[in-house]
Amino acid sequence: MSAVELPSEQEAFDAYSRTVVGVADRLGRSVANLRVTRRGRGGRTPVGGGSAVVLTADGFLLTSAHVVARADAGGRASFVDGREVLFSVVGTDPLSDLAVLRADSGDLVPAVLGDADRLRVGQLVVAIGNPNGFAGSVTAGVVSAVGRSLPARARRAQRIIDNVIQTDAALNPGNSGGALANGACEVVGVNTAVAGVGLGLAVPINAATRKIVGALMTEGRFRRSYLGIAGGPRPLPPALRARIGRDSGVEVVEVVEDSPAGRAGLHPEDLIVAIDGEPVTSVSELQRLMVAELIDVPVRVSVVRRGEPIDVELVPAELTV
Repeated sequence: MSAVELPSEQEAFDAYSRTVVGVADRLGRSVANLRVTRRGRGGRTPVGGGSAVVLTADGFLLTSAHVVARADAGGRASFVDGREVLFSVVGTDPLSDLAVLRADSGDLVPAVLGDADRLRVGQLVVAIGNPNGFAGSVTAGVVSAVGRSLPARARRAQRIIDNVIQTDAALNPGNSGGALANGACEVVGVNTAVAGVGLGLAVPINAATRKIVGALMTEGRFRRSYLGIAGGPRPLPPALRARIGRDSGVEVVEVVEDSPAGRAGLHPEDLIVAIDGEPVTSVSELQRLMVAELIDVPVRVSVVRRGEPIDVELVPAELTV
């Protein structure tokens, strides 16, 4: 049997270059440079900038929530073809760091959204944005890690953004809100943070975030339910594991006063192991179960208290940010 013939170094380099060039050519027109403004006594005052990805030809854009956090007057979006249009903020979700804008234009070039859940460590990715105001900048690298977590906060509410993409494609201030794309020219992430030298993070485009984006486009917000606790993961003792068939749960560290958890009688040191029969082994799993459909709906919370399993009825409320 003959050995597999590998491409030469030059052939491999050329293939890499063609992929990056192809992504840049296809997506460059779909990434906007944002100049965010705020109303002042003298008119609109610049308060920051960033990048955005075109979602639809009729003007919907996707960006990072923190990019437009101070924008009460919208701003201007410019494109590599020289066009400059006004935009307004349709909706923001600080707890996923996503926001949807509406540009004053009907003939934009939309990007194709991919699925970040299919990414693999080592896969080529290309970042397109406007670092430090340099419009249409392109950097390339690989997926360094998947499944990272990123804390997000809005006032007193705090959540963990799951399945964040870590990449070594160079990111700088101004890249936030821009596209992270795979070799097929699909946007698989929204660049959100610089984690250190050679490390960037992006909010994934997947089923969960598509749902958030859809709600922001149609309703201007994304609704979540909440219990009103602060907690952390905790393994179960061996005897209790065998008894209830779970390895771990979420220990209640603090109960917010006059919250659904407080009114239901949950206490610090209670161990939540299930919500309506759905296993809860981590804080992220608990967060994923807190969907809008549970707002004002009684649910059964399975708790281990002082070593004994009990069920508590609780009515989740809407999380306001």
